[in-house]
Amino acid sequence: MAYRYSPVALWLHWLTAALVLAMIVVGIWMTYFEPKDEAFKFLLYDVHESVGAALFVLVLVRLLRRLANPPASLPHRVPAHFRAAAHLNHALLYAVLLIQPIIGFLDTNAWGFPLQWAGLVEIPSPIGKNETLAPVLSDLHWYGAMVLVVLVGAHLSGAFYHGVIRRDGVVQRML
Repeated sequence: MAYRYSPVALWLHWLTAALVLAMIVVGIWMTYFEPKDEAFKFLLYDVHESVGAALFVLVLVRLLRRLANPPASLPHRVPAHFRAAAHLNHALLYAVLLIQPIIGFLDTNAWGFPLQWAGLVEIPSPIGKNETLAPVLSDLHWYGAMVLVVLVGAHLSGAFYHGVIRRDGVVQRML
């Protein structure tokens, strides 16, 4: 019988996937289809920032859990270069999912907006308004988003390849 991830690992994975999808959708919406209604635009930013903060904590929990409970190796029938690509993609996904919220938080602060998580908890600004740094952080956050989209695309492509073409049981571990 093939190794399957624990219910906790499955739940954390799919919750992360849902939040990343929400972040991408809201990020595209507020950036490329900026609402005319100012209040709605700020609501989108608030949702994006609050979900980003929650995603940061969730990814930290996932990473700590993964370090404490390493998953079983990929099946031996998976070629070494696929294993290397999968490990690299996962490491980069974790890194970007931890770095992106930090850059986004600093970006928001540099533009002079404090983060108020879910409208309930104000997270203090470590840098304050900085009009020189703000556009640099905005660019970094945008490039990070592009890297994240590529990594998610590679992750989904690998899942498709293993699930539909190779049918080697790799995808079933996460279902």
